[in-house]
Amino acid sequence: MKRNMTFALLLLALPATSAFAAAGLTGCAAKKADIEQQIDYAKAHNNSYRVAGLEKALAEVTANCTDASLRADREADVRKKEQKVAEREQELNEAKASGRADKIEKKQEKLNDAKDELAQAKDELNK
Repeated sequence: MKRNMTFALLLLALPATSAFAAAGLTGCAAKKADIEQQIDYAKAHNNSYRVAGLEKALAEVTANCTDASLRADREADVRKKEQKVAEREQELNEAKASGRADKIEKKQEKLNDAKDELAQAKDELNK
């Protein structure tokens, strides 16, 4: 179970770059290419610990990644972010009801951050 969680976190933490998307790579292929690029960068900078971690991540992606599972993970992330936006909107409405400007401003900032995270998650879903 812990290994699956680690794998899921790696998938979410290593987004495919737009260069790979432009090259026609999507899903797991883009994920693998991104990790390989990071390995090359880490090797060039003699970061052996980073190389070791990335090689482990690459092995996990190679062994476990399917485009369907990657899409499912990204869809779940979008649903989670949508729920967070809804919660932040509710908090903002409560702050507005209180009439305190300082609380309204803080809740608005949190809502904006949640919307940004949702937009990023949707972008990842469409890769």
